[in-house]
Amino acid sequence: MTVFEHPEFDHHRQVVFGSDEASGLRAIIAIHDTHRGPALGGLRIFPYASDAEALTDVLRLSRGMSYKSALADLPLGGGKAVIIADPRSDKTPALLRAMGRLVDSLGGAYITAEDSGSSEADMQVIAEVTDHVGGLRHHGGESGDPSPFTAWGVFCALKSAVRHGLGRDDLAGLRVAVQGVGHVGAHLARHLKDAGAELVLTDVDRQALAHLAETLGAEAVAPEAIFDAEVDLFAPCAMGAALTADVVERLRARVVCGAANNQLASPGIADRLMERGILYTPDYVANAGGVIEIAWQRRGDAYRREDVMAHIERIGDTLDEIFARANREQRSPARVADDLARERFGRG
Repeated sequence: MTVFEHPEFDHHRQVVFGSDEASGLRAIIAIHDTHRGPALGGLRIFPYASDAEALTDVLRLSRGMSYKSALADLPLGGGKAVIIADPRSDKTPALLRAMGRLVDSLGGAYITAEDSGSSEADMQVIAEVTDHVGGLRHHGGESGDPSPFTAWGVFCALKSAVRHGLGRDDLAGLRVAVQGVGHVGAHLARHLKDAGAELVLTDVDRQALAHLAETLGAEAVAPEAIFDAEVDLFAPCAMGAALTADVVERLRARVVCGAANNQLASPGIADRLMERGILYTPDYVANAGGVIEIAWQRRGDAYRREDVMAHIERIGDTLDEIFARANREQRSPARVADDLARERFGRG
C-alpha cells in the first residue's frame, strides 16, 4: 500500500520519511494542511510495532491538528511527527538533533513541540539545530510545558459538556472516570477534585496511579475496569482509539470529554454514542489548550498569560455552539465539529 492509498490519507500536503544511521533515527513527519499557516504539532516518540502503524498514527494525528487549530481560531495548520523508538531507552541527544535537522529541512512548514514520549528538555536539544520548535521555556524562566494549559482547556470543555449533557452548571458530586493520569490527566483530575467531583482513576503506571489516588482521595481501578465504572462522565486521557465498539456498549457515563487525541476508533463510533444517548465532546476541540499556548508563545513580547487563559476558556464557547447546532440538526457533535473545521481551513 502506498501513502496515497492509505485509509488515513486525507490529501496531506506533505509526508516526509527521515532516517539517520549514526543516531538510529527513524521518523515520519506529516503535514496535513497549511491553509491557515505553518503546520504545528507535537513530536511523539513511541516503539511502534511496525512502520505501517507509525504511518497510520502520524496521518491521523496531523489531520487532527488541522481541525484543532481551525476550531481554536489559530493562524496555524496541522502537522505531526513520530519517531519509531522507545523513549525510555533509545532517546539520545544525537537522535534528537537528527530529528531537529529533519524538521529544519522543511524550512518552517512544520513546527514541532513536545508530545507523548518527548519533553520540554528534548525540545531544548532540538532547538540547538532548528528554530522551528514550540513549547520552550519562557523568558521569565517559567516552564514551557503545555500540559497545564491542555488540562485547563479540557476542564473548560468538560463544564460545557456537563451543561449540555447533564443539565448541570456545577460539578459538585459528579462522578468522573479519568483514563490516564499522566501530565494532562493528573492536572485535569486536580481541577475536578477542586470543583467537588468524585474521581475514579486508572493508568498503566500503577505507582503514579496509586500516588495520585491517595493524594486526591480517589478510587483507583485496573485499566480494563474503567469502562464499567458507575460514573456520570468518562474522560479518556491516555492513548487514542479508546472508544471502540465494545467500549461504547459498556460505558455507563452519559458524557465523554477527555484530553486524548483521536479517541474514536472509527468515525461510526460517534453515531453509536449518540444512539446510546451519550454526549461526545470532539477531542480536538477539548484538548486545544496546549496548542493555543504555544501559538501565543510565537507572538514573542506580545505574550500575556491572561490573554492565553482567556483564549483557552473560549473552548467552552466553541463547544456551546457545536452542541447547540448538533442538537438542532440531530447530528453527532463530532460531525458538526468536522464540518465547521473544514470550513475554516478551506475544505468545506
